[in-house]
Amino acid sequence: MEAKHKVFNLIILDESGSMEPIKDTIISGFNEVVQTIRGIAAKFPEQEHYISMVSFNGFGLKTLLDVEHVEKLKQIDASKYQPQADTPLYDAMGQSIAHLRRVTSTHADCNVLVTILTDGEENASVEFSGQAIKKIVDDLKLQKWTFTYIGANHDVVNFAASLSITNTMTFEANEASMRTMFDREVRARTRYSASLRSGMMLESVNYYQEDPDESSVNTEPTPTENQNESDDTRESGRAV
Repeated sequence: MEAKHKVFNLIILDESGSMEPIKDTIISGFNEVVQTIRGIAAKFPEQEHYISMVSFNGFGLKTLLDVEHVEKLKQIDASKYQPQADTPLYDAMGQSIAHLRRVTSTHADCNVLVTILTDGEENASVEFSGQAIKKIVDDLKLQKWTFTYIGANHDVVNFAASLSITNTMTFEANEASMRTMFDREVRARTRYSASLRSGMMLESVNYYQEDPDESSVNTEPTPTENQNESDDTRESGRAV
């Protein structure tokens, strides 16, 4: 029996105090993403998907899912996601990526999809700098790692670019905009797995860009989404 191609999904979720007003929408949205990954695994049976989900704030990094196989995925709830404190984004990225890097180093051939969601810029890291994170991202993009950055309340495109991440999506911190954002994130994951199946070079595809017919299937775009359409993603990792 031919071995399945492994895909590791890492979600890095801001749990700082400013996320409290949108807590319920964040929980429901990410639970939908978890279920989407389960559906993708069924739609693309030649792929074997794993998911890691970590949240972070000034009290440290919290592991919600640790390289879980899709069959064992569990949803998060309010007891596991409690926004407070500040935003050590660089430390969260550095620590969680280092952990997953050790896991994937034991696999000869796999793809990694990293998704970062935050409503503010870095303000509290002590272990990693922005320059260190940029170097890590640059190195891993050459090893079939794809990085995406979803943000609100700051200059998302320029901040992500400072970390060498050009796959971006902007949302407003309200339920309607976030619903659109999560719908779009779900569709992008399906396209990502389709790209792996076809063997196309993913860095030539805009991760969040979609055909008009595709976007009309779900929620209508918000003004924020339209304004950032041209700024959305330009690169990704390589497929085999």
